[in-house]
Parts: sequence; C-alpha cells; structure tokens
Amino acid sequence: MTTTHKRTPLFAAHVDANAKLAPFAGWEMPVQYADGIRAEHEAVRNAVGVFDVSHMGEVEVSGPDAERFLQHLLTNDVQRVAVCGAQYSLICDEDGGILDDVFTYRLGPDRFLTVTNAANHDSDFAWLHGHAEGFDVEVTDAADEYAMLAVQGPRARDVVQAMADRPLPARMQAARRIVHGREVLVCGTGYTGEDGVELLVDPGDAAVIWDELVRRGATPCGLAARDTLRLEVCYPLYGNELSTDRNPIEAALGWVCSEETGFIGSLAVGAARAEGTAQKLVPFKIEGSGIARQGNSVVGGGEVTSGTMSPMLGIGIGMAYVPSERAKPGQTFEIDVRGKLRTAVVASRPIYSKESDG
Repeated sequence: MTTTHKRTPLFAAHVDANAKLAPFAGWEMPVQYADGIRAEHEAVRNAVGVFDVSHMGEVEVSGPDAERFLQHLLTNDVQRVAVCGAQYSLICDEDGGILDDVFTYRLGPDRFLTVTNAANHDSDFAWLHGHAEGFDVEVTDAADEYAMLAVQGPRARDVVQAMADRPLPARMQAARRIVHGREVLVCGTGYTGEDGVELLVDPGDAAVIWDELVRRGATPCGLAARDTLRLEVCYPLYGNELSTDRNPIEAALGWVCSEETGFIGSLAVGAARAEGTAQKLVPFKIEGSGIARQGNSVVGGGEVTSGTMSPMLGIGIGMAYVPSERAKPGQTFEIDVRGKLRTAVVASRPIYSKESDG
C-alpha cells in the first residue's frame, strides 16, 4: 500500500533544486540540498538561509472572547500580547502533559493566529475547537490559507527589507507588509537562534517570493539544517523533547507558564513547579568523540531526546532528560550509545552563541 504525503506549494522548487526529499509529519519535505547540511547551517549562522516551513499549521481564533478563550487554552499570559505582538506558549492537557508548543500572533484586538506543529495540527485544532463552547469565538482551521517561509541569519532582514514596502516588524512582532509585490504577514520569529523573519504568504505567492529570496542570495535550507541549528541553541522539538508524557517544568519551559491565568493543566503545572520533578531536560556536550542519538539511555535514569554533531563547535551535542539532582551546568553523566558509554557534561543554554565562537 502506497502512502501519499502532502506537498507544499514549493515542492516543484525543491525538485528543481535537486533537494533530497523525505517524509516528515505526513509531508514530503526537503531534508537537504546539493551542497549539504553543513553548508546550509553555516549560511544561516553567517549570512542568510531560507526554509520552506509550509507544513506548519495555522488556527485563527476571533471574536469578543478570543483573548479570554486563548487565556484558558494556552499556558502563557495572552493578555500581555499587544496587537501585532507574538508569544511563544504551550498547549497542555488537564494533567499538565504537553500537547504542543505554538506561536501566537495577535492580529487585532479580538483576532489571533496560532501556528502549530505539522504533526499536531489536526489534534490541536480539534482540541481548540472542542473547548470553544461557552466562549463567543470562532475557531477556524486556516492551514490551507498560508504557505510559510523562514528567512534566517545575520543578513536575513536586509534581504527581506529590500523586497518590502515598509520597515519590517521588530523581533516578536508581526505586521502586514507588501513583499515583492505580494501581501505578506511578516513575523519577527524563527527557530534557529539567529535574527530573521517568518513570512506567512498566500500559497499561490510562495514560489515567486522563494525564487526572489534565492536570487538575492538566500541559501535554500532543509529540515536537517533546521534541526542542527535549533539544537545548538537548545530549542525543543515536539516529539523529541516535548510530549504528553512530559510537563513544562521538567521540560525547562516553566518560563512560558502563568498558572495564575487558570489555563487547562495549570494546577498540575503549579504542583510540578512547587514540588519539583524527578527529571529535567538539559543540554549537553559530549566529552571526547562520539554522538548520542534520540533514545540512547542515560545511566542512572533518563534518555537522550536529540543529538547531533555541532557544525559550529565540531563536537557531539544534544538534549536529554536526566535526574534533577544531576541537571546543573558542569555536572557530568554517562550515555549508553549502542553499548559504549560516552561521558556528557551538562551545558549552559545556548550551547553555541556568537560570543562562545569568538
């Protein structure tokens, strides 16, 4: 039986660029291009790269109770988001398990757009829609209305600004702009640790904007470089670091939880904050050679959630859940990597920064 994967509006562009394509969260996505992962990674760290992230989903919430509704569903304090503001948050179940991590943009006083992870979009929409009773809101699946391009790196803003009609919004802000003659929601967000913007565009406009970004020097980047970039700066990935089996406190995401708002799961999260958790998520560096991978066991309890070779540091890095008493930076632990023990040291966040490189 053949499984049919969805394709983004940029699929033809990826094929033309000889991208290596692979299934991801039900989509056929570019993993890397001809020059390889390291070249893409370095382009984002040193210049500018562009990612097709159109597999991400969008849910629009509007109506008089939109803010109150999202305050009930999201862990962060939605009241703090001004019009044109952006906020990172989580969706939790009643037990405090993480259903997804999301970005929410306030497009108007009573209108919000929440970007979901691809693998969770359908369940996120069902969760939000299913809790709308008793609120004067409209919850709309807007995934088909947008393609999404992430332009990241030290030169990202300059490249996009040269295509835009007005100044780009600042970091953690969002605004409508005309980019290369097309209306675009420009968001000052990203997943690489570099400056840049994410462009939410009409699917029919995605290819022409992509082509212009590449013409102006943006390097096409795939999911593999996106993963190495986010790991160097310790950004979690749902399905690796985050799941319903983990709560925000043990995932080191207590900073996006405002229990006083009474969001779904707030009591469980508050209890975990007060009582502590048996394990905590930590970034790590491998001492010596070797790379740990997702699923490798931590000796004494816990497991590796993500691991790779850092292109910028030249060492094995990753994230893992470890016993809380061993979670302070500088402490060491051992990882069972296919029967061979590797020593890892708990690192500070981020693992890589321009300052550490200098």
